Amino acid sequence: MELRKDPITRSWVITGDDIATEGLSSSTANVSGICEFCSVTTSNLHSVASMAGLAGAPWSARAVVHPAPLYHIEGETTRRGDGIYDRMRPVGAHEVLLENYKHDRQLWNSSDAEIEQFLMLVAQRIQDLKLDTRLKYVSVFKNYGKSAGQEFEHPNSQLTATTFVPRRVLYELRAAREYFVAKERCVFCDILAQDIRQELRIVEMRGDYIAVCPYAPRVPYETWILPRTHEASFERHGLNRHGSLRDLAALLRHTLQRIRSVSEEFHLVLHTSPNSLHRSSTLGYWKTIDEDYHWHIEILPVLGSKSKSYTFKEVYYSPLTSETAAKRLREVNVDVKLPGS
Repeated sequence: MELRKDPITRSWVITGDDIATEGLSSSTANVSGICEFCSVTTSNLHSVASMAGLAGAPWSARAVVHPAPLYHIEGETTRRGDGIYDRMRPVGAHEVLLENYKHDRQLWNSSDAEIEQFLMLVAQRIQDLKLDTRLKYVSVFKNYGKSAGQEFEHPNSQLTATTFVPRRVLYELRAAREYFVAKERCVFCDILAQDIRQELRIVEMRGDYIAVCPYAPRVPYETWILPRTHEASFERHGLNRHGSLRDLAALLRHTLQRIRSVSEEFHLVLHTSPNSLHRSSTLGYWKTIDEDYHWHIEILPVLGSKSKSYTFKEVYYSPLTSETAAKRLREVNVDVKLPGS
């Protein structure tokens, strides 16, 4: 496998002939029928980090190397030209983040304490990988449901650490910096201030966190979770404000329960700041990153009947306004508190 850069869109694509992914998509059961992710000692998977168990469990959240990783931590990128094109080795990290020791405890039916442990694991893994000078960005995402590209049955998210910043994040970084240069304010903070004042697109507020439907949604019921206090880095926020993660855990649980009332399948992605520990000497958006960027979680439901309407001539199309979506999501009954929260 190798990474190739599109010279027009400037996005990196990982490609290779006959990439072996068959057989990984439905389960990680071994020959005895036992899920290897549930195993404590017999698993052949490489455990990277884990959080202490709750209520007698051997662990509460755990990071393992992906069974068929797209990126490998060993070696150098060896970036080289191929005429007008650029290519390089897929150096980085690819991990499976196990959200819960229990096979049937997803983020929407786990306790707040369990979700808090998972969020702490995410923060720790991002912080640890950013110590590597080769890595420019760490992505954390969850694909749930067959149409969303779910790989494993055990409750999990995935993490990729790359030697480049993904295109979608680059768009956000550039837009946030341009707004900051023009107004000396964070665009995300201004969006939140207006949404709180108008009360039209708010789904729920919990402590320092807020769930909102964005003004211009890419898909119906798209929902973002953000901290109301400005912070560019999720890992710094999580590790320095450990006590507040319980509120984030509860809000994430509620939000996913609401999302699942309209679709059981969804994409979830965490957007945090790029690796500013090793600032770029050529790209300017690192210079004011702490002031102009704002970490957030994006959740995009996968609605099968509407899938063909998501894009129209390269323009996103949503048949539902964010104001109506937020109102309907607010009306969904969610668990007030689960045992152990």
